Amino acid sequence: MEDKVLKCKDCGAEFIFTVGEQEFYAAKGFQNEPVRCRDCRSKRRSAAGERQPREMHDVICDGCGEPTQVPFKPRFDRPVYCRECFAKQQSQYS
Repeated sequence: MEDKVLKCKDCGAEFIFTVGEQEFYAAKGFQNEPVRCRDCRSKRRSAAGERQPREMHDVICDGCGEPTQVPFKPRFDRPVYCRECFAKQQSQYS
């Protein structure tokens, strides 16, 4: 086995896929070689961590009648619960 020169699909720069990295990939069972250089992989990982905040929706809990917020758009054919009432519902079925 020897080092391989690969081309980054994002920036087009050439990078080295070392023997050590190849062995690591093989040990983990990865089937494909990396397609991005180390810098582009880092940028991609950090961008994935910067998620948009969830859009919250105001509702009235069907269990206790108190106002609450949920991270999904409620459908009127299904009950919506606050955290506490949802936990009670879940414990009934466990």
